[in-house]
Amino acid sequence: MLIEEIMNRNVFSLEENQTIADAIKMMREKNIRHLPIVNQKGELTGIVSDRDLKDASPSILDSDPNKEVLESPLSSIMKRDVITAHPLDFVEEISTIFYEQRISSIPIVDQRKVIGILTETDMLHTLILLTGAHQPSSHIEVQVANVSGKLADITQIISKRNVNIISVLVYPCSHDEQYKNIVFRIQTMNPTTVINDIKNEGYQVLWPNMPGVTK
Repeated sequence: MLIEEIMNRNVFSLEENQTIADAIKMMREKNIRHLPIVNQKGELTGIVSDRDLKDASPSILDSDPNKEVLESPLSSIMKRDVITAHPLDFVEEISTIFYEQRISSIPIVDQRKVIGILTETDMLHTLILLTGAHQPSSHIEVQVANVSGKLADITQIISKRNVNIISVLVYPCSHDEQYKNIVFRIQTMNPTTVINDIKNEGYQVLWPNMPGVTK
């Protein structure tokens, strides 16, 4: 999946010479937490977050607050070293940047112009869509030997029941590298027959595997 498919194209931005007060007002009105800062050509030059504004703004508890701070230009507080992405970048690659850099938003830039923005909330929503967790379905987790062909084997077992597979996730077994775990989300609310078929073929079903569930 490409970034252009999930990015928010309705981007609100301000120019460098606008004030901290302008940014506070826009964030409140638009209910946003990040503002790309651009120059007169519309090119990205920085970014301001709600935390930056809180740190810079006078405290309401201050007996002698410096109101002039609110009239300071955004260029005085914005972060200039901005991590950006291109609309044709892959979602999984950008999710790694979110994690490694511990950031909560990324401006999407094409030819130095801001054309979108992506937040950690957008990424979480995309993960939900990709896994199919928002649809009526069942979750089955199977442990298999870490050799080629196992995913195809389990998929074939499921297909014999004419059950649609919504999503598949594969991840390594945490305690034994000779195995991997495959998570299927299938389009049925009663996976009993599918689970039994998988077990009858000699595979270990990790989930569901609770009292009252088929063993």
